[in-house]
Amino acid sequence: MVPKEETKRELKTDLTGLGMVTFALLTLISLVVTKMNSQYFSEEAIGAAGRFLVRCMLGLWGQGRFVFAILIGFWGIKMMQKLPQNKMKQLIAGTSIFFLIFLTLLHLPIVRDSVGFTELMSESLLGEGGGLIGAFIAYVLFFFFGRVGSYVVLAAAALVSLILLGNFSFSSALQSVRNKMVSFFAVSKQKLTDFLFYEVEVDDEEEEAAEKEKSKQQPVIIDHVQDTNPPQEDIAEEEEVFEPEPEITAGESGRFQLPSLDLLQKPLQLKKSRIDKNITDRVKLLEQTLASFGIDIKVTQVSCGPAITRYELQPAKGVKVSRIVSLADDIALSLAAPDVRIEAPIPGKAALGIEVPNKEISLVYFRDVLESKEFSGSKESLVVALGKDIAGTTVVANLRDMPHLLVAGATGSGKSVCMNTLIASLLFRNTPDEMKLMLIDPKMVELTDYNGIPHLICPVVTEPKRAATALRWMVREMEKRYEDFAKNGVRDIQRFNELASTRDDLDRLPFIIVLIDELADLMMVAPTDVEDCICRLAQMARAAGIHLVVATQRPSVDVITGLIKANIPSRIAFATSSQTDSRTILDTGGAEKLLGKGDMLFHPVGASKPIRIQGAFISDREVESLVRFLKSQAAPVYEEDLLGPMKDTPEEEEELEDELLPKALNLCIEQGHASISLLQRRLHIGYTRAARLIDIMERKGYVGPYEGSKPRAILSGWEDYRKEGEND
Repeated sequence: MVPKEETKRELKTDLTGLGMVTFALLTLISLVVTKMNSQYFSEEAIGAAGRFLVRCMLGLWGQGRFVFAILIGFWGIKMMQKLPQNKMKQLIAGTSIFFLIFLTLLHLPIVRDSVGFTELMSESLLGEGGGLIGAFIAYVLFFFFGRVGSYVVLAAAALVSLILLGNFSFSSALQSVRNKMVSFFAVSKQKLTDFLFYEVEVDDEEEEAAEKEKSKQQPVIIDHVQDTNPPQEDIAEEEEVFEPEPEITAGESGRFQLPSLDLLQKPLQLKKSRIDKNITDRVKLLEQTLASFGIDIKVTQVSCGPAITRYELQPAKGVKVSRIVSLADDIALSLAAPDVRIEAPIPGKAALGIEVPNKEISLVYFRDVLESKEFSGSKESLVVALGKDIAGTTVVANLRDMPHLLVAGATGSGKSVCMNTLIASLLFRNTPDEMKLMLIDPKMVELTDYNGIPHLICPVVTEPKRAATALRWMVREMEKRYEDFAKNGVRDIQRFNELASTRDDLDRLPFIIVLIDELADLMMVAPTDVEDCICRLAQMARAAGIHLVVATQRPSVDVITGLIKANIPSRIAFATSSQTDSRTILDTGGAEKLLGKGDMLFHPVGASKPIRIQGAFISDREVESLVRFLKSQAAPVYEEDLLGPMKDTPEEEEELEDELLPKALNLCIEQGHASISLLQRRLHIGYTRAARLIDIMERKGYVGPYEGSKPRAILSGWEDYRKEGEND
C-alpha cells in the first residue's frame, strides 16, 4: 500500500507539471496572436493577462521569448513523467544555462563600447536581442572579458551544461579525439603500405593464364582478424553505443544497476585491404617440406586466428597420421616458426591441423567477447567469457555445466588475467542477490582489488590458515542447503528458488562461486584440510549452487593431486614449461607448445580433445572502473557466522580445532617421551598434524624443546593439565 505522504508528493508534482504546461500554452498563444496582429486574432482573444504576458516576455527574453515558453512546457511534461528529483534538478539547471547562453549570443553583437549600460537596457526592454536578461549578461561579459573572451566563457558554460545533462564528459571527449587520430593514422599507414608494395600485373598472357590456374588450386584463406596487433589503449572509430542494463531490484540494497559495457575498452577495428601475402608462400613451403619426406598432402583451408594460423591438411590415401605428427620439428624449421602444434585429426573433419604462431598476436578485447551473440544471447546467469578459438569464434562456458574449473599454467602465461575475466563476466550478469563470491588469494596481490564489492560473502581471504577455515565454512553451508532441500522436497537450487518465489516463508538462495588463486600456497600450509574441503565441495556442491574455480601456477602432482583432478573435470591449461606439467593438468600433452600471453587449452567436461583459445584481455584500469562502479551501488553484507571463526588467531585456531591433543598427551606420558614419529604410528595421522600437536604441547609447557635425534622430554606442566581435566 502506498504511503499517504508519497501520494501527496506525487499529486503535488502532477499539479506543478500541469500548471507549467498550461502556463506555457497560454504564453505561446499570446505570443502567436500578438505576432500575427490580424483582425481575426484581436487583442480581445488574449485578454489583459495575455497582453501582460507578452509585454513581460518581450522585455525579459527579447527574441528568445518563444524558446522560453517551449522550455517551460518541456519542464512540465518531464515532471508529469515522474522523472527522479535529482535528474529533474540537473535537467532544469542544464537547460537553463543553455537558454541563458542563447540569450547572451543574441545580444552580444549589439554590445559596443560607445553604447552605455542605461541605453543598452532601454533598447532591450523594446525586445531587442536577448531582452533585459541577455543584455545584462552580455554587457557584464563584454566589460570584463571583451568580445573574444566572452565567447570563450560561453563555450565553457556550454560544456558545464552538457555535463549537467549527463551526455558529456571531458575524458571521453579527449579520448574520442585521440582515438580518431589514431584510427586515421593507422588507416593512412595501411593505405601507404598497400601503395608501396603494390604488385604490378604482368602483361604476358601465358603467365596470366598460369597464375589463374594456380589460383584455382590455392586453399581457402579465412581471415578472422580485423587488426594486426592493435594497441592496448586504442578504441574503435565506429562502434555501436551500448545502453546501460536496466535496473534490477536487489532486495535490501534497493535499486541495483548492472554494470554497463561502456566501462570497458572498445576494440580498434581496421578494415584490411589485403590478406597476408606470406600465407600463400607458407602453404607452398609446407607442401614442399612434407613432399621431401615422401608425404603427399594438400592444404585445403587456412584459418587466421588472433594468435595462430591453422593450416588444414588433407593427406593422400595410405599416409599415416603418425608420420606427419613426428615431423613437427622439421615443419617448424622450414616455416621458421618457434614451435608448431599438430592436431590430428581435427574433430569433425577429415583433416589434420598444423597450428603456426603469428608474428604478431592480436588482442582479444574483453568487451568484444561480451558483445558477441554467444555471450549476450545466453540466458544462463553463470556464463563466463573465455576468448576466441582458432576459427575466430567466441568461446563462452557455463559454470553450471562444468560444474567446477581448474586453471593452471606457468608464471606470466595469462592465468591472472583469465581469473579477472571470469570474475568480471559474472559481475556483469548478476546482482548481489543472485550470486555471491568467496575470493581466496594467498598471494595478496591478485584479487584484493575486489575488496568492498557487494557480491562478496566475506572479505578477500589472504591468510592460508584462514582460507582453510573459510573452506570448512563453505562445506557446512553446502550441508545446510541440502538439509533445506530435503525439508522442502526439492533436489537442487533451481527448484528451491522456484519454490521460494511462491512462498513467503522461504528466501531465494544465491549461487556461490569460490575462487582460489594459488592452490600451491594453501597446500603447503594445510594440505589435508584443503584437499578434503575441495574434494567434498567438488563432489557434492553442484546441486547446492556452489561452484569452485581453482588456479595455480605450479602444476605439480603434490599440488594438483589425483583426488582434486578426479573431482574437477573441466580444466584450462596455459603455457607450461614441460610436457609433464601439461599431462598433470590435462592428462595429455600440448600445453608446453602454447605461446603464453593468454594462449590456452580449454578442456570442458565431456569433450574428447581440448580447444585452443586466445583468452580475452581485461586491463587493470577496466577492473578498477568495474569495482568502483559496483562499490557505488551498494555496500557488502558479510556472513557473520563466517567472520567469527576467521577473526581467531592462528594459534587459537590450532588449539581449538585439534581434538587429538588430550589423546596425544596421554600417549606421550605413557611412553615417557614425545616425538612426531610416535604420534604418527600410534594415532595414525600424517606428519603435518603430528608436528602441529608437538608444537602445541611444547608451547603449553607439556614437552621439552627439540634436542636433535633425542626424543623430547615430558615436563611437569602435564600435571596441571590433568588437574584441569579432573576439575572439569
